[in-house]
Amino acid sequence: MSPTRGAASSIAPPAPGRPDRPRGGRFGALAVWAQRHRWAALLLWVAVLAAVTLGSQAAGSAYKNDFSLPGTESQAATDLFKKHGSAQAGDSVEIVLKDGRGIDGRKAAVEEMLAEVKGLPSVAEVRSPYADASAVSEDGTIGYATVTLEGKAEAVPEEDVTAIIDTAKGAEADGLQVELGGEAVRGAQEKGAPTAELAGILAAVIILGLLFGSVVAAAVPLITALFAVGAAIGLIVLASHVFTVADFTPPITMLVGLGVGVDYALLIFYRYRHELTDGADPAEAGRRALDAAGRTVFFAGCTVIIALLGLVALGLGSLQGMALALALTVLTTMAASLVLLPALLAVVGKHIQRRVLKHAAKATAEGKVEGRRWRALAAAVQRRPLSALLVAVLALLALSAPALGMRLGFADAGNDLRTTTSRQAYDLLAEGFGPGFNGPLVVLVQGDEAVGKGVQSELAKAEGVVATTPAMPSEDGTLSTVIVFPKTAPQDEGTTDLVHHLRDDVAPGLERDTGAEILVGGSTAASQDFADTVSQRLPLFVAVVVGLSSLLLMLVFRSVLIPIKAALLNLLSISAALGAMTLVFQQGWFGVQPGPIEAFLPVLIFAIVFGLSMDYEVFLVSRIHEEWERTKDHSLAVREGLATTGKVIMAAGAIMVVVFAAFMLSPDRMLQQFGLGLAVAILMDAVVIRCLIVPAVMQLLGKWAWWLPAPLARRLPKVVLERPADG
Repeated sequence: MSPTRGAASSIAPPAPGRPDRPRGGRFGALAVWAQRHRWAALLLWVAVLAAVTLGSQAAGSAYKNDFSLPGTESQAATDLFKKHGSAQAGDSVEIVLKDGRGIDGRKAAVEEMLAEVKGLPSVAEVRSPYADASAVSEDGTIGYATVTLEGKAEAVPEEDVTAIIDTAKGAEADGLQVELGGEAVRGAQEKGAPTAELAGILAAVIILGLLFGSVVAAAVPLITALFAVGAAIGLIVLASHVFTVADFTPPITMLVGLGVGVDYALLIFYRYRHELTDGADPAEAGRRALDAAGRTVFFAGCTVIIALLGLVALGLGSLQGMALALALTVLTTMAASLVLLPALLAVVGKHIQRRVLKHAAKATAEGKVEGRRWRALAAAVQRRPLSALLVAVLALLALSAPALGMRLGFADAGNDLRTTTSRQAYDLLAEGFGPGFNGPLVVLVQGDEAVGKGVQSELAKAEGVVATTPAMPSEDGTLSTVIVFPKTAPQDEGTTDLVHHLRDDVAPGLERDTGAEILVGGSTAASQDFADTVSQRLPLFVAVVVGLSSLLLMLVFRSVLIPIKAALLNLLSISAALGAMTLVFQQGWFGVQPGPIEAFLPVLIFAIVFGLSMDYEVFLVSRIHEEWERTKDHSLAVREGLATTGKVIMAAGAIMVVVFAAFMLSPDRMLQQFGLGLAVAILMDAVVIRCLIVPAVMQLLGKWAWWLPAPLARRLPKVVLERPADG
């Protein structure tokens, strides 16, 4: 392959007949080391995986779901609760009772069970339904006991919550139904089998097998990814003792790690096959593949990590720990692709070489030309580039449109499976006390009990409020707490409006009249605060990530227009993904229960997809760039770029799509949303953007695609993806 002249060299397969590239580059040297010490490299990875796995099992996890947001009203209320000894400082578990003949006839058995619960670990207080008339429905068939925990739900050991569940469920008999609700109960419920993960792995195996026609060849990228994911999950368990890592991080890291790991390994492995086809021996093919595609993997991985670390700056509790965990996962997959993969290729290289050469000879005998269909697609786009561009962009904009009405929030027990005790408790409470009972607002009044009573009477009159509890004083008498029950369910837009109405319209007037400070808190208000904070900080985050990524592309391609194009198209694929999520999960398409989009998913999907999209951008555009440098024929450059990279982009995209889409099988609504968002984004990026929009735009730009003002060209350092030569 001929080197580029002062620009990024291709990462795509070389054209037949070009001279071999001279040795060079650190990545090529790394491949040589891994091949010469193949067994040492393999044993090193096995040892690392074993050590990390054993270490994580010995240490155990210390996951913590921390959605605290300093500076928000709900967090200020929580801090005051703790400071003044209010019972509301700890989360609660509701023990919901139902008997068609009335729960009064069950008093003796229920009181005995509640006394037993009160003596369990992590229980601060138990309030019986027989001590509070408001805790029993009007018809007397449904009631609930409130178990106040000693801390927040995420801080209570799971085994303590399980003991509460088992003790309460033990009272079921002869028509008495007992169900338990609350965030602590939802977290302690039995998790489903890893169906989604297994389905993703199976789908990846099938696609790799169809692509390479060999079990051994298909296994190499998958083994690389599994080693990387296994090591990453172990490291994340250990990191949970140092950083705040949410308990839903492991399945997300497995989802991303498997997709990214196979993707990165596939790019290098596909280049390796082409080098074998060009006549290189397995050792030389491995060195060339890593010296070329390895640089692209390194660049793409660094871009993803930069985007993920940008999430840390958002200051969003558990999201910071998740960002660090995902960055660690991507870093591990990079390391596996650059060290473990060449070692595996050195072990099975002879077998793969025989299969590759046999397949190439068969294709030659049948007169098949590599990339013929992709070349024809590029030619068709070039004939009508403006039409192709407009149709594709309008389709993506149409899919993106629903995202303009996207509501952020959090799933609650109403989204759990109907077989779970948390969902049944949720439904019973809604049946007996109204839909708003499952999402109460906790209003804190910084004043004595008399002031609290006055505030309570005014809150009861507010629009959107169906009921309030009497003002409950704190232990030191300086605070009063009023529980406000909305007319609407926790996830309804009406509940969100009520939170803002109480804060913006009702509370200021009451504060002027009473001189007391009034704060609206509780889990429902905290969820809204989190969603509002994400919405406020998202523009800055997007600007920083897009700016840094565009700068990297400008350095690589020495162009102004290509980074702008890449940024706009990446944003388009992400917005299309958010639009699809809104249609399915918020508007309830395909029979899905409507509800808000998980508040942290848009920024997380943006960070991951933006980095992954750069992978395909570099892979395709660098090949176009090399042809442009060699021929100065921009039409030919676009056709050859797509012809030589289209198959691997489509294969890599297909693997990531099926892996991500497999998480639609998960019972967890958040994972379903995450999987759909990533699958749609990658599908749009690989199919619509890389195969239609990019060739059309490059054709329309022509030679101006590589324009860089002379003053800027002199000041920018030169960064190449592939070292063109050794001196």
